[in-house]
Amino acid sequence: MNLPNDHQHSQGRSHEAVQPPALEREQERIRSVYRAWLAEERTGAYAWHRADIMEQDAARRRVAGSMLAATTGPDLARLRIVDVGCGTGGFLRQLISWGADPAKLAGTEYQQERLDMARLRSAAGVRWHLGDLDFMPPGSVDLVVANTVFSSIMDPSARAALAADMWRVLAPGGWCMLFDFRYDNPRNPNVRKVSRAELEAWFPASGQHYRSLLLAPPIGRRLVHAPRLVGELLAALVPPLRSHFMYMGRKPG
Repeated sequence: MNLPNDHQHSQGRSHEAVQPPALEREQERIRSVYRAWLAEERTGAYAWHRADIMEQDAARRRVAGSMLAATTGPDLARLRIVDVGCGTGGFLRQLISWGADPAKLAGTEYQQERLDMARLRSAAGVRWHLGDLDFMPPGSVDLVVANTVFSSIMDPSARAALAADMWRVLAPGGWCMLFDFRYDNPRNPNVRKVSRAELEAWFPASGQHYRSLLLAPPIGRRLVHAPRLVGELLAALVPPLRSHFMYMGRKPG
């Protein structure tokens, strides 16, 4: 995937479309929120070593792996992939461990610090880009991914604009993959749920898969010292307690 690097992109903006004002405002708001949140990510409720976070990560990997195998197929090495809002690159590293070719991977991110960490921690060959998908030509990837990205965007028109851009860069027959929140978080005004109606409006897919997963974090944190089977049974037997979803939609073609 011959993607331009950041320097090449900065020198070639004259041919790019101007971003909608709503999307620009959302980008700046998200940058501000994540600057404040970054310290908590390392040491607080989302620290990697917490037992509940490790359980959530394992559940996400199981669902993501099974859905990818059922849609794109098990051979990830052939796929051109971009992770939108890639953070520190964790999901791209997971894809590499499953066989994806680093030279065919790209990640975009709004936070320079997170992008720097992604570059430091990940295999050589992955392309990193500070900003949006405007550097990618139409139909240039086989899989476009966004993990808890849309729930961070409050403005409906900005959400729709990002979805349209993801659909634009996806090749016919390719897959769009989202992991996000099913519910609003009353304690966090910077998160808004993503509904199935929105998914269907954004992505005119010829085929789709949708699975709910993860015991709601407030419940999971209360059960952190209980036997693991307790949380697994609750999540399996009481679907409304699942706080997240995994979606994959195929572009016609």
